[in-house]
Amino acid sequence: MKIVQPAYPPMQPGTQPPLDYPGYRSSAKRHPLRAPYPLPQGQSELTGPAFADRWNGPDAVDLTHFAGGEAQGQRIIVTGRVLDEAGRPVRGTLLEVWQANACGRYRHDGDRHDAPLDPHFQGSGQMVTDDDGRYRFLTIAPGAYPWRNHHNAWRPAHIHFSLFGRAFATRLITQMYFPGDPLMPIDPVLQSIPDTAAQARLVAALDLEVSQPEYALGYTWDIVLRGSGETPMENRA
Repeated sequence: MKIVQPAYPPMQPGTQPPLDYPGYRSSAKRHPLRAPYPLPQGQSELTGPAFADRWNGPDAVDLTHFAGGEAQGQRIIVTGRVLDEAGRPVRGTLLEVWQANACGRYRHDGDRHDAPLDPHFQGSGQMVTDDDGRYRFLTIAPGAYPWRNHHNAWRPAHIHFSLFGRAFATRLITQMYFPGDPLMPIDPVLQSIPDTAAQARLVAALDLEVSQPEYALGYTWDIVLRGSGETPMENRA
């Protein structure tokens, strides 16, 4: 059976970060040195796996409790929808998040920042989008942290997002930022995107309708997978 690839509205120039950006030093070692080799998707890539049967495990949407205790920091709710180029919901997408804790430290052996490591914050979660393409996480506002990209370099607060389609080959990775962060204009990762309107698509909106009074602030952030209004992705040239 021949698989016909659908035609999507093209991405606009300057809306996606390049794989090699001089201001982001690590990209010099990570970007491919040769042109990518096209591997057309076949029936197996386009028809599976599906995450509705929960073979990937149960949803883990509360990041504020871990190892028998509650994480420290400002509680926040992050919610939104995964959409296609026409604004239609993309249901059944496995969405994973990971982030630093309130002090700007990841629960990872490679993080040597001397900030405190919260014993009750794992810093990662996952869920499968519902029929409306919606996701929702309760977490802690991440802190900024230093990185050795250049002198006195600090990353703005952000949350990493990974999205799987119907196959692992369709994985996309991006980052969500918070409004008003003064580190964003000087962050090489965000500034690698030339189009300022595309940069803005990575910034969540404070949403008091999502907030829970006296408990957690709410933020809304939609993810558009393709088309002229696509959310910038780290692994798509």
